[in-house]
Amino acid sequence: QVQLVESGGGLVQAGGSLRLSCAASGRTFSRYVMAWFRQAPGKEREFVAAIKWSGGGTYYADSVKGRFTISRDNAKNTLYLHLNSLKPEDTAVYYCAAHLWKGRYSGSYADYDYWGQGTQVTVSS
Repeated sequence: QVQLVESGGGLVQAGGSLRLSCAASGRTFSRYVMAWFRQAPGKEREFVAAIKWSGGGTYYADSVKGRFTISRDNAKNTLYLHLNSLKPEDTAVYYCAAHLWKGRYSGSYADYDYWGQGTQVTVSS
């Protein structure tokens, strides 16, 4: 059974940094895209960043380019999101997601097959 478990969320001051982790288990992810989404109250689920489990290449939403960094540690089967220069508008529940690579990155939540439970990030002014 595929399981994605996020951790690392919490309360941080504006301008600060945070690292989120997503522990993946249940199968081999070598042919998968791993991604982060976020959802604030009253808003749609928003794509943040994606990375292939194998090989190079990353994809970021314009709103987080230069501030957030997606990475992975294959030996630990863990996905990361480094959030820097945080703003109050970054406050949201952050979700880890995955789907089989089909030749392109997707920013649509409907294209992802597996999801974590989410971890809350709250950025104070």
